[in-house]
Amino acid sequence: MPSSKKLRTSQAPPPFQWSHLWEPAIVNPVNLKSYTIPLFNLKDPYARAFHLSWLGFFVAFLSWFAFPPLIPDAIKSDLKLTNAQVGNSNVVALAATFVVRAMVGPLVDHWGPRKVMAGILILGAIPSGLAGTAHNAETLYALRFFIGILGASFVPCQAWTSAFFDKSRVGTANAFVGGWGNMGGGATFVIMTSLFQTLTTTHGLTKHIAWRVAFVIVPVPVLLGVAAMILIFGQDHPAGRWSDRHKLANSTGLQDKSTSEEQDFDHKKGSKGTADAVVIIQPVDAEDELAQIDATVVDVAVNKSLTFGTMIEIITSPLTWLPALAYLTTFGVELAIDSKMADVLFSLYNKRDPSFTQTTAGYYTSIFGFLNIVTRPLGGYLGDVIYRSFGTKGKKIWTVLCGLIMGVTLLAGGFYLQKNEMNGDARLSILIGVFSVSAIFSELGNGANFAMVPHCNAYNNGFMSGIVGSCGNLGGIIFALVFRFQTDAGKGFWIMGIICLAINVLISPIHVPES
Repeated sequence: MPSSKKLRTSQAPPPFQWSHLWEPAIVNPVNLKSYTIPLFNLKDPYARAFHLSWLGFFVAFLSWFAFPPLIPDAIKSDLKLTNAQVGNSNVVALAATFVVRAMVGPLVDHWGPRKVMAGILILGAIPSGLAGTAHNAETLYALRFFIGILGASFVPCQAWTSAFFDKSRVGTANAFVGGWGNMGGGATFVIMTSLFQTLTTTHGLTKHIAWRVAFVIVPVPVLLGVAAMILIFGQDHPAGRWSDRHKLANSTGLQDKSTSEEQDFDHKKGSKGTADAVVIIQPVDAEDELAQIDATVVDVAVNKSLTFGTMIEIITSPLTWLPALAYLTTFGVELAIDSKMADVLFSLYNKRDPSFTQTTAGYYTSIFGFLNIVTRPLGGYLGDVIYRSFGTKGKKIWTVLCGLIMGVTLLAGGFYLQKNEMNGDARLSILIGVFSVSAIFSELGNGANFAMVPHCNAYNNGFMSGIVGSCGNLGGIIFALVFRFQTDAGKGFWIMGIICLAINVLISPIHVPES
């Protein structure tokens, strides 16, 4: 960051205006984090960080989730896989992401989210390009394991926006980038099934060749292209380089138009006044700035490199496991539905209706992923709205409530499917409707959860995001194992519902900070 730079600042979160979507960010002078999300102003570094974070996570799905839409017919028959081997491959893919997400958190705290995000996409492109070499179950396991590295892109995605957006808007920002990134799961089902169908019907390729070619055409160039964009157009931190993150803003020559009451920087009381101004920003040491301004830990905290002592402290804190276990249920369910539903629908309806193809099953399954365009952002936005009146406790209650409703609908959908699966009476409209409700509250809960995460451990947000993100994958592994050993899909879904209800009841008494 230059030694001086003009910024629009406000000493309290301004009321929403539509112009905030295209005007330069309005920045908190204490921490240089933005109160607004300038979606349509790509000249603004806050907007670029926002868009590059979700785009990096989005394109990761194009390879990470590329196998499930092609497994029911093409890959399963080509590699002569059993149902057990298909289940094993799903578990392996999720296990890799679980491990790498936990490892990536400390790297984000040390190197910054931009470089880590780009590195993950570049590394993930290598096994993606080799996907076509799979020739049996074992090689499929190996490829899906290394492609699973891409799932760790979620950690820098959330850490990047947490570094750029103020606590009054971080829930909305995190939920938007997480939701729009997760939308890649739905897009992958449409893109890969459509591409496969085009290659086989229009270009005359065999199934054996078509699914392998599909990986080379889409995931590899897109992953490398977005990684280059992140490195070229992204910025590490509001202060500039990641190494400058310990610097806070020292405001001089403030042209304040607000009243003395509006100038009072009191987050706890939730002041609604604004103080638009032009300031000259000069870096100063964080401790000096903190001595001058009354602010909460979340306001002034910056990412610190992880030490063994802080790691133990974080891991042994119940506050760490509140969002981690909640995310285990909500994102775990989303992964389970995305991984399993196409296979369930194809198995249920293909035999009775040959026109219900792998592509049809993929299109229906894509609905659950595309819901993220609204649901996860809405979950985070509502978390921020609730926070203004009820503090962090309100975010916790909202998160747990989403998990409980999701659990109840999984019970209902599972019992319905189990009852009607054997006699072939399961109606597609009812299945899609009930499990869409499960997916909606799963994704609302994901957004609500990461509205709460920045409050739980502000000084090691990368490590914290890594723990919570990896637990989401652990949930996916647990639920994938349920389906691996439970051949009755209906029973598998209601078992998931019981697990979700039990965990969310268990974590509900955990205390959270006020702000």
